[in-house]
Amino acid sequence: MVSHLEPEVRILQVVESAIRLDKYLVKEYPGLSRSHLQRLIEQGYILVNDCVVRASQKLHVGDKVCVVLPPPEQLSLVAESIPVDVVYEDDDLLVINKPAGLVVHPSPGHTTHTLVNALLARCPGLLDFGDAMRPGIVHRLDRDTSGLMIIAKNSSAQQCLISQFKARSVSKGYLVLVKGKLTPNQGIIDAPLGRDHSNRKRMAVVAGGRQARTRYKVKEYLGDYTLLDVATETGRTHQIRVHLSAIGYPVVGDTVYGVRSGCVKRQFVHAYRLGFRLPSNGECREFTCELPPDLRQAMRLIAG
Repeated sequence: MVSHLEPEVRILQVVESAIRLDKYLVKEYPGLSRSHLQRLIEQGYILVNDCVVRASQKLHVGDKVCVVLPPPEQLSLVAESIPVDVVYEDDDLLVINKPAGLVVHPSPGHTTHTLVNALLARCPGLLDFGDAMRPGIVHRLDRDTSGLMIIAKNSSAQQCLISQFKARSVSKGYLVLVKGKLTPNQGIIDAPLGRDHSNRKRMAVVAGGRQARTRYKVKEYLGDYTLLDVATETGRTHQIRVHLSAIGYPVVGDTVYGVRSGCVKRQFVHAYRLGFRLPSNGECREFTCELPPDLRQAMRLIAG
């Protein structure tokens, strides 16, 4: 299937003076190179106060910058024979155990070898409904987070599941290893999250951010480390990793918010529990999956 994407359009209000347009845009779009942004300026995709300008244009407080990011001309969704660990399946949905390292859906930076490509090989009917580039997807896990995900197989099931997530009636549990001996042994982190003002690739606890609540309970102390059972009441980007870092207990293996570790090559976060109502009959079901081998090995190494 080929999908044509719409351009991304943003209107930015400048709050600092005497900064070059291209340098300003690099801060706003950290995922794009300065040279790429300069080409967009030259091609007229970026205007300042509705005027075509040069990349060296100096901005002033109150200037309006209109940015149009043209998408790739097309992205093709192709079924790929990638193994999928199916925990449960019925006519409405799949519950799968996603491995770490697998991106959930295609994007301009990851057009193939995603979970969606794998799912299309198993369920070609996913292309018949929903978002063209995210067929069946009702929630996501970070690329380097392993564990349980629900995939809808038809439109009515998708809407039912999305409604449950919006109502916060889906229960989600994560096993997370942090550096330090976390006390008290259970608690709630209630702190708003938003883009880090100094690095827009990162999230942070910020005043005026979106509400975010994370519950935790200690499962085990391993020397100067703590294994936690974490439940999220909200589903913000990087929520668990940011919240735990904010209270001084960074996630092991997390190179963005946490601490590097010689024991594990990725963040120690595993979505081990998922509970929700089946769309078919409203029955409450809960599914669990064990820690994957790399995280079990990390615990053995840390425990000595």
